Amino acid sequence: MAGKIDPILVAVLDNRFSSICVEIGQTMLRTSRSPIFSEARDFVSAIFDRRGRLIAQKDYIPVLSGAAPFALRAIADHFKGRIYEGDVYVLNDPYRGNNHPPDITVVKPVFFEGELAFWSMAKGHHVDVGGGGVGGYNPLATDAWTDALRIPPVKLYERGVKQQDIWDMILINVHIPFLVEGDLHCQVGATTIGERSLTSMARKYGMDTLEAVIEEIFDAYEAKMRAEIRSIPNGTYYAERKIDHDGIDTDKPVTVRLALSVHDEDVVYDYSATDHQVKGFLNSTYPNTVSSSYISLFTTIKNKVKINEGSIRPVTVIAPEGSLLNPLEPAPTTASTVPTAETIAEAGWYALAQAVPNLCQAAWNRWAAPASGGVNPRTEKPFGDIHFMSKGGGGATEGIDGWDHLGTVICLGGLRAPDPELHEMVTPYLILNYELMPDNAGAGQWRGGNGLHYKWQVLGDNVAFAMFGSGVRDETAPFGLAGGKGAPKTEQYLIKADSTRIWLDVNTFVYPEKGDCIEIFSSGGGGYGDPFKRSTALVLEDVQNELLSIEAAKAQYGVVIDPETLTVNQTETDKLRSKGV
Repeated sequence: MAGKIDPILVAVLDNRFSSICVEIGQTMLRTSRSPIFSEARDFVSAIFDRRGRLIAQKDYIPVLSGAAPFALRAIADHFKGRIYEGDVYVLNDPYRGNNHPPDITVVKPVFFEGELAFWSMAKGHHVDVGGGGVGGYNPLATDAWTDALRIPPVKLYERGVKQQDIWDMILINVHIPFLVEGDLHCQVGATTIGERSLTSMARKYGMDTLEAVIEEIFDAYEAKMRAEIRSIPNGTYYAERKIDHDGIDTDKPVTVRLALSVHDEDVVYDYSATDHQVKGFLNSTYPNTVSSSYISLFTTIKNKVKINEGSIRPVTVIAPEGSLLNPLEPAPTTASTVPTAETIAEAGWYALAQAVPNLCQAAWNRWAAPASGGVNPRTEKPFGDIHFMSKGGGGATEGIDGWDHLGTVICLGGLRAPDPELHEMVTPYLILNYELMPDNAGAGQWRGGNGLHYKWQVLGDNVAFAMFGSGVRDETAPFGLAGGKGAPKTEQYLIKADSTRIWLDVNTFVYPEKGDCIEIFSSGGGGYGDPFKRSTALVLEDVQNELLSIEAAKAQYGVVIDPETLTVNQTETDKLRSKGV
């Protein structure tokens, strides 16, 4: 196309591409069978140009966003020369371009006037992917086969014809086929919605104009990102964060080590010193490692920049093969998107805090999130479930308290907890406690968000829990920044019918009996800044809202509150704060 592209048209079409991703996502929300899609929104939608470059996405769950281009490229490369109008592809193999097995990728090529023009993607977490686990997780997996069913790039539809043999092969190897089948259909339909909108754009503007606009979009976002990186001081910044254990060697913490280098307009995440790959399911595929690294960078820059082909050009991620963050096949990988991704993001924040502390966040709650499965006695049907209600608090940053019940950092608030009554309808559980918990947020001039007390009773037999996650040890609890305090570790227990309380570790199986309860005290987020500089009015407000005890107000913030009148004793407060203890 001759001539310069109108910048207003570029902005309009940039927003239109983003809105198409929202349309794809809304279709998934409204047509899925699984609450993991319809309520939790554990998915990402994206569109790519004909060359497989990421144009736009709706990253409901940010940890999936940076991994999407790897999956698309793997599919496009595998079927090069055999891509036809009406095809739909599926992929979940972590060693064939995917991030981890439960996040199944469904992609549809978009043709216009007989030529490949775009790609439409719907990628989401399925509650069942076979293997030896429940809810998609197997803490005892020691290889990719016991981890989950592996689906290399294959066609669900070819030239519009359903490939029933592929569907049969997938569904016979999962525990809850009606859910998996329904959500795959949901994803196929969602990519078709994307296809319709993209072909409509092509008819309206023509492919020459759209391709020129796409190049302008990529160049603009690359320039934006490089400008943001220039505001970070040059240097190499080091960080180290641990994960409790891998589920197999339970006495051995796993360590992520990062050297983050900033040079003018480029950033390098170098994980060369990170531990070798482990026996258990913590291993992070390279796409997951890249995506998790983006979380720390894109949440630290001053201005919001969309993740697309242009904005990721200045970022390089180094993770040696055979390491925890780029394992060799066939290491298990299912838990990589939660505890490992959290640790990667934390390491990035901790490193960046040395360069731009006023832009970084204290650590969020590490998610201890039981996945469960079995047969629901009320429906006599198998079920799969993840307890999204156990989310803890977010970390604070300069000028802003952390959000309550928002974690985990891999979702950045995008993961919704389900409605408790609907949760009880589809699972054999009775929720007994679901409430914010006092005194578990990291203290600071800006405090961390609060975690919560979540307890439920098991109403059926033969139910199994995969207690995957992290954060139940002191060294993996959320850290504070700039003088802010860390939050306490998460605690979780099995409570028997005789009231015996049994501490539960992460990354292990639990087999409760009917009538047993599971109880989780999820931690809050880390605090930011000196707690003694926090406004006494905000401390008092937290006490009045029963988020902070009178004793903790005095011990953590140096604020003395009269228990009878619930007012601040300013004289005693000034005296205590002046001592700095």
